[in-house]
Amino acid sequence: MAAVSDALTAPVKWAQRADSLYVTIALPDVKDEKIELTKDKLSFKGTAGGKEYFAELEFLKPVNPEDEGTKWKCLPRSIQMVIMKETEEEEFWVRLLKDKVQEKGQCSIDWDKYVNPED
Repeated sequence: MAAVSDALTAPVKWAQRADSLYVTIALPDVKDEKIELTKDKLSFKGTAGGKEYFAELEFLKPVNPEDEGTKWKCLPRSIQMVIMKETEEEEFWVRLLKDKVQEKGQCSIDWDKYVNPED
């Protein structure tokens, strides 16, 4: 785990729908990416601009990594992910992560993908 302590924290943006999360790791030209997704957590390691980055995100509620709708792509400007929630909910999640402090420091709303829960 020593390598992670030298790595920089990857910036994360997110939005949601009733059945899914849209998560973006906002790093350009990511190389050597390693992404692990479980029902409780997303782990990311990768290199961008010659620097190592990581993210360890423990979700507020369970997701479904096995769902065929769960997928991700490494694009030139970011890594784009669609992660299906374990259960579709009428109420949107109040936040992405269990840890409010971590979320405040590392995650931001992806206004490009945001929808008003009332709509």
